[in-house]
Amino acid sequence: MNQEQFAKIKSGKGFIAALDQSGGSTPKALGLYGVPPEAYSGDEQMFDAIHSMRTRIVASPAFNGDRILGAILFEQTMDREIEGRGSADYLWSVKRVVPFLKVDQGLAAEVNGVQMLKPMPDLGALLGRAKAKGVFGTKMRSVVKHADATGIEGVVAQQFEIGKMILASGLVPIIEPEVDIRAPDKQGAEELLVASLTRHLDALPSQQQVMLKLTLPSVDDFYAGLVAHPRVLRTVALSGGYSRDEANRRLARNHGVIASFSRALTEGLTAQQTDAEFDAALDASIQSIYQASVA
Repeated sequence: MNQEQFAKIKSGKGFIAALDQSGGSTPKALGLYGVPPEAYSGDEQMFDAIHSMRTRIVASPAFNGDRILGAILFEQTMDREIEGRGSADYLWSVKRVVPFLKVDQGLAAEVNGVQMLKPMPDLGALLGRAKAKGVFGTKMRSVVKHADATGIEGVVAQQFEIGKMILASGLVPIIEPEVDIRAPDKQGAEELLVASLTRHLDALPSQQQVMLKLTLPSVDDFYAGLVAHPRVLRTVALSGGYSRDEANRRLARNHGVIASFSRALTEGLTAQQTDAEFDAALDASIQSIYQASVA
């Protein structure tokens, strides 16, 4: 493990950029960026378009390790280049941003109020490729839609089971059991989730650490125990559908939690902007999220 990267994630000031929209979420991300579906034909052109968007973000002078600790990549992004370098290598070598990789294959159908991870039969090979390309850690997202104790325990157990495989490969897993911000019993779901996460963290060997990516909670500082847990390297928050301003307000009230925003990070960026306009908009976005993360 790269100790410089580990130290940056553990104690650096800043946030983690989520640039990991996959096949299902790419059309929406492109649409918000001002690239409508009629502008591309088929998956290959679609992924070319999203890589162009991500390259513009990462290559911008506003995007660097001064305020951004890490960035989460989609598998196709990892396999492509930015300015002639492998994407993960470019992030760290040029920008001093720690590279992570989204490894999940999407969500299963809802059962017991949750959506668990689909099977990942090729995970071992993907982890090997990621490590060879200089990736530091991984991310996998499940979704909690109701305060169902059985469903939530199932989600957490699955996340930690796969997380142990990721740890064994020499990478750091980001455990992401997202609670839907529209859940009718969101606070109850968060209470069950924290209890389950704590049990599983307590059971980890003392030398192992994971990261957590969680929904901004209904009660401020509700994750304080998780933030301080010795098995947690860092706790980050997703924007979850909140606007950037609202996500930043909520984040600033949760001490020790930093952002890992996706849509909220790119809010207001468009393909039609000049480079100067784009860089200025991205700089303002990054600065607002940075300030909320270090509050």
